[in-house]
Formats: sequence, structure tokens, C-alpha cells
Amino acid sequence: MSKDRPTDAANIIATVAAAYAARSDVTADQVVDLVAKLSAQFGEDLHNAAANHAAEAPTASSSPARPQPALPVKEAVTEDKVFCLCCGRGFKMLKRHLGSEHGLSEDEYRALFNLPADMPLVAPSYSARKAAYAKKVGLGKHSRDDYEASLHDA
Repeated sequence: MSKDRPTDAANIIATVAAAYAARSDVTADQVVDLVAKLSAQFGEDLHNAAANHAAEAPTASSSPARPQPALPVKEAVTEDKVFCLCCGRGFKMLKRHLGSEHGLSEDEYRALFNLPADMPLVAPSYSARKAAYAKKVGLGKHSRDDYEASLHDA
């Protein structure tokens, strides 16, 4: 058995787990279960493999790599959907998904993928539909002063 065998097994397990985790229908617990099963199958002690790999790793002075987006940033916003760069799934609005699935705020998400502050996280058609509805029901037509004056007149 060669010295590189544990690291090779760890790399194979990591590659398979990463591909599995990229699926939209997989939970974190399922990924952990898969890694445990693969580790048992390979018969490797991943802790030792990770320790060997860490000893060979570059020093902490190197900057951490940014994650690769699941799809090109230019394709992340369409008329009807906004696609998550973490997992590639499409939504009308990303805010709730980012918080619940990835534990990220909007600002953290933008920083993670180096996105401009004005990049939409809501599908343009959904935003336009909501704005049209707000105008239809009269939101934003009256100032607060008008409202307070109507209270005093009553």
C-alpha cells in the first residue's frame, strides 16, 4: 500500500460527496451519511488522511479560495427567475432561500460571489408585478402628513 493511498481515498470521497451535495434535493444529513458510508467502504480513516493532507498544505498566508458559482453570474437573473449561485436552483426571490438553505444574508451572498450591490435578488417580472399591484391599491400616493391631518379632522 502506498503512502498516497489515504489521501487518494479522501479525495475520491470528497469529490463524490461534493457532486452529491450539489444536487438540489439533497440535505446536509444525507451528505454526512454518504461520507460515512464511503469512508466505511474504502476502509480509510479520514481523520488521519486529513491530518496528512494538512501537513502537506500551503501555509495560512495563502488566501482562501472563493467558491465557484453553480452557473455563470451573467445567467443568474432571467425575466422570471433568479438563480442561486450556491446551488443553481431558481426562485422568484432569493432572500429566504439564502437564509434557510445556505445560512447567508443578502450582503454575505453578494460578498461571497463578489456581486455588485445593485444586482437583483428578486426576479424582474415578480418585482414589476408587485410594483403594479402596489400602485393599483394606492400605496405610496399619500404622504404621512396627509394621513396625520386626516386623523385630526375626524
